[in-house]
Amino acid sequence: MTTRMTLRVNGSDHDVTVAPDTLLLDALRYECGLTGAKLGCGTGDCGACTVTVDGEAVNSCLVYALECEGHAVETVEGATAGGIGALVAEEFVKADAVQCGFCSPGIIMSACALLARTEPGAATDEDIKEALAGNLCRCTGYLPILDAVRRASGAPR
Repeated sequence: MTTRMTLRVNGSDHDVTVAPDTLLLDALRYECGLTGAKLGCGTGDCGACTVTVDGEAVNSCLVYALECEGHAVETVEGATAGGIGALVAEEFVKADAVQCGFCSPGIIMSACALLARTEPGAATDEDIKEALAGNLCRCTGYLPILDAVRRASGAPR
């Protein structure tokens, strides 16, 4: 049995057909064509699938698509089109915080959620580490990532 629903993603409505057990990650990738969020572990441990729902970072591999009807979902494609997300992505490049890029979309989304709720320059290293605690990176290491988010935090928005 499937259900037609509307997902509000990156400010646009997407009419999708989902089963009751369709994960948000799968709806975004296969129904909406937004492939920035990645399936890493499938258990919410790696953060590669992180998106925001109503501004809060969530693992889209743990949320059913049907739970998101009536909520605002943002993916890395929408976040990096401008504003804080574009700033974070730019700082990731400047700090060499991207290598293979598999984890980067999820980390960027976690950083965006943090920076959206803090005043410019107010995010401490501890705030950043806590916000990114659910994101794993095997290639870059965490110092360039921390530096990129720190620089994005202090930049004018």
